[in-house]
Amino acid sequence: MDGAALFVSLKLALLTSAMLLPLGIVLGRSLAQARARWKVLPEAMVALPLVMPPTVLGFYLMQAFSQDAPLGAFWQWLFGGSLNFSFSGILLASLVVNLPFAVQPVQRAFEAVPAHLREAAWCSGLSAWQTLWRIELPLVLPGIISSLALTFAHTLGEFGVILMVGGSIDGETRTLAISIYDRMQAFDESGAGIMSAMLLLVSFLTIGVVYGLAARQRWKRHV
Repeated sequence: MDGAALFVSLKLALLTSAMLLPLGIVLGRSLAQARARWKVLPEAMVALPLVMPPTVLGFYLMQAFSQDAPLGAFWQWLFGGSLNFSFSGILLASLVVNLPFAVQPVQRAFEAVPAHLREAAWCSGLSAWQTLWRIELPLVLPGIISSLALTFAHTLGEFGVILMVGGSIDGETRTLAISIYDRMQAFDESGAGIMSAMLLLVSFLTIGVVYGLAARQRWKRHV
């Protein structure tokens, strides 16, 4: 087992999940409540990482993170280091790649909240913030948990974009998925098999959580 790669993967997955959680709630709620025709455009932008090949997305992120690009140059000026081939770079790339996994489950959960519940809360004297905190968030909690689970699991298994942006620097950008690739390149099938089994178990547990929550919601509706 590559302990350093495991640490980088867990650190990346935890930070990505934590940073995307508030963004997923804000964007998911906004998209769920939007009624304008232009809603299709931000929805398409959020979903774009799902359909773009990882190498294409990784290429554009590398270009954006380079010191010749505005973002990369600003980062270099601010922190004195490059985004490419750094943990900060793969973290930013991970935020982009996992945006649809963070937003879409929350959006679907907010869309399932009946509008009359919000109206009743407002008529009862609750403010918009109190309605969100006391009424809406408890109802969309399964969607939030699904968002966290999918984001965490997908981050652990992400390979193409992370490899292109970060390379394979031990203790810095080499994740478990990249370590598996490196082990296979070195014909270490045993080591690759152990790490692959770990990622498989995490993926299976994640899917179990998501489908379990969905089944629980269906059961509640029929009670």
